[in-house]
Amino acid sequence: MPLEGLNHYTIRSVDLERTKSFYEDVLGLRVGYRPPLSFPGYWLYVGDNPTVHLIGPRGDDGHPPQREAGPTGLLDHIAFTCSGLAEMKQRLKQRGVKYEERVIPRDRQTQLFLFDPDGVAVELNYPPSETPAAT
Repeated sequence: MPLEGLNHYTIRSVDLERTKSFYEDVLGLRVGYRPPLSFPGYWLYVGDNPTVHLIGPRGDDGHPPQREAGPTGLLDHIAFTCSGLAEMKQRLKQRGVKYEERVIPRDRQTQLFLFDPDGVAVELNYPPSETPAAT
């Protein structure tokens, strides 16, 4: 169940291209692979790690439009690399914490999404070896 490190952070960008240019041109990150998600965005890499995720409009996802800062500003969520998927799911269940579970099709990585008490989304990423077999 331990958290092993910060995985990435995500910004709900007001101007996706301008923000991407800042991270590329000013900070030297590079655009890299991003799964085929249903909304626009970029994954910006530090070395081999997709550290900064930028997302554009996602339709009606419960957040205010990007023109307005949400309850946590333009920070959408913070993500951790983890191990111990089954233990974490049990821990969340015991504490009555609601979460959404997703499996990334390309690599079968499991992600758990939940909210902290201040409304910041938390993403927990588990390796494919811990993803239950598809039924």
